[in-house]
Amino acid sequence: MNKNPFYNHDILSSEQYTKENLEILVNVSREMKSIVENVGSTDVLKGKVMTALFYEPSSRTFASFIAAMQRLGGSFIPLQGMTYSSVTKGENLEDTVRTFACYSDVIVQRHPEVGSAKRSAAASPVPVINAGDGVGEHPTQALLDYFTIIEHFNKINGLTISLVGDLLNGRTIHSLVKLISLYNSVTINLVSPDILKLPEYILKKIKDRKVKIKELDRLEPVIGKSDVVYVTRVQKERFTDMNLYEKLKHFYIITPQLLKKAKKTTIVMHPLPRVGEIESAVDNDPRAVYISDQMRNGMYTRMALLSLVLQKNKF
Repeated sequence: MNKNPFYNHDILSSEQYTKENLEILVNVSREMKSIVENVGSTDVLKGKVMTALFYEPSSRTFASFIAAMQRLGGSFIPLQGMTYSSVTKGENLEDTVRTFACYSDVIVQRHPEVGSAKRSAAASPVPVINAGDGVGEHPTQALLDYFTIIEHFNKINGLTISLVGDLLNGRTIHSLVKLISLYNSVTINLVSPDILKLPEYILKKIKDRKVKIKELDRLEPVIGKSDVVYVTRVQKERFTDMNLYEKLKHFYIITPQLLKKAKKTTIVMHPLPRVGEIESAVDNDPRAVYISDQMRNGMYTRMALLSLVLQKNKF
């Protein structure tokens, strides 16, 4: 590798990824997977410190970044909830970020405001990695989702990918759809109730890339042609009308009966947590990769990203 395009760079949006950069990330993720499976850990980030600055609750993303840093030989400052000390006294985001940048080499941030990661990056002298900014983006989730698809199919072009559920509020969807639309031979089915459709500004971006897009409110007509069925929960925390949420929360349910219509090679993905949109009876189907491959890949890809952001000449 002649040049590391990630070194000392913020990771704020999946729009930063190019096909060439994704190839690098996939290769390094595979290397990290091999390290974990064969020896458990490495010391490539020994002496480096990561601050995990999480203003919103998180289990998987928070834990996988912590595990990734530990397996790379680094250390971490874990801050989750951020409902104490200086924040409760009214300290602004920029001052908090500047403070923890004094103690660490990279800041991984989750925050409820769209655009908050960009604000933090502007204030921080160390790289900022966006682990979710409200209903905006989740670029590291998109990376692990991409890696999962590549591991199964070894390509994106030619695939039919159906994105199902809350496309309006689902930041994982917002990041993933921008990433997969880099490949102009992919077919993207956007499956949602009308009220939860993909935001128009994102839809325009992917339409401008000339990919095949189909919007519909039912999965049944397209599940038989789908290579990937990516399901998301309806996000209760984004609703002010709980009656509307109750009406929509189980608008789509993936069942064993429904999967009988899918191909044997189809994979079912979910960023988790799920709240009933995939029946537990589906878990034993070999096509269900959301708990096995997808979750493990989160750690491998975050190991890859941290190592690339923090090391100039390692790879």
